[in-house]
Amino acid sequence: MSLIPVDRIAMDGKGHVGGTRTGIRSITNIASPPPVPRNRQVTFRSVCADYVGCEYDGTAGTHRSKLTNFDEQRLIQLTRDGDYDAFNRLVVEYQDAVFAVVLRTVRNRAAAEDITQDAFISAFRKISSYRGGIFRAWLFRIAKNASLDYLRKIARRGETSIDEDIVYFSETVKDDTQDPLADALNAELARLIEHCLGGLSDDHRFAMVMIDVEGYQYDEAADSIGVSIGTVKSRLNRARARMRDCVQQDQELLPASMRL
Repeated sequence: MSLIPVDRIAMDGKGHVGGTRTGIRSITNIASPPPVPRNRQVTFRSVCADYVGCEYDGTAGTHRSKLTNFDEQRLIQLTRDGDYDAFNRLVVEYQDAVFAVVLRTVRNRAAAEDITQDAFISAFRKISSYRGGIFRAWLFRIAKNASLDYLRKIARRGETSIDEDIVYFSETVKDDTQDPLADALNAELARLIEHCLGGLSDDHRFAMVMIDVEGYQYDEAADSIGVSIGTVKSRLNRARARMRDCVQQDQELLPASMRL
């Protein structure tokens, strides 16, 4: 499909071009973001670290900006002045990070693509309301609100969001062995973690996705959610406790060293 630059979308009041809803690729001149970015090595233990008490050996901060603060602020100012190319550069920089958090929150790829697109369109239209601080956190807050709106909408309809055939932890829960039985158990554990994550409240799940899954710091998570750091820590502690209780209900899937 041909790629449509942001200026044409920005002038369309409903985010439609030619009567057809466009995907993320229509915002920028690059391909859609990967399903779940894999910029760090994630082991079996790192995925389960805060859920069942094993040692965390991952590296925080999956998506690190390549822009200097000066360059970022310059692009923001150019966007305020109506420079579509400048905004496209911001989209290129942050779309993977936003998409990853949205995907983990709504757990439906098609919905995550639409929400990510809508979040960036909204950010473009609201750029004059940005008052400083962490720009990525400002984007996350827009995406979070759009994600929660989506979840509330489908809840009213009695629908479910999760893609039943996709387990987003399946590539990260792994072992170093070549044992087929171990691989099968790890796949089941991945499904269990997805199930338990889905059982959290929206606020608790978003806090866990930001901190434990995507590796952001408390201050950025707090800015993204629009609450204090203390509230983020409280939500995360409750989410971890509930995840731990949920995972421990299927102890046969856990290594002996990780069972209570």
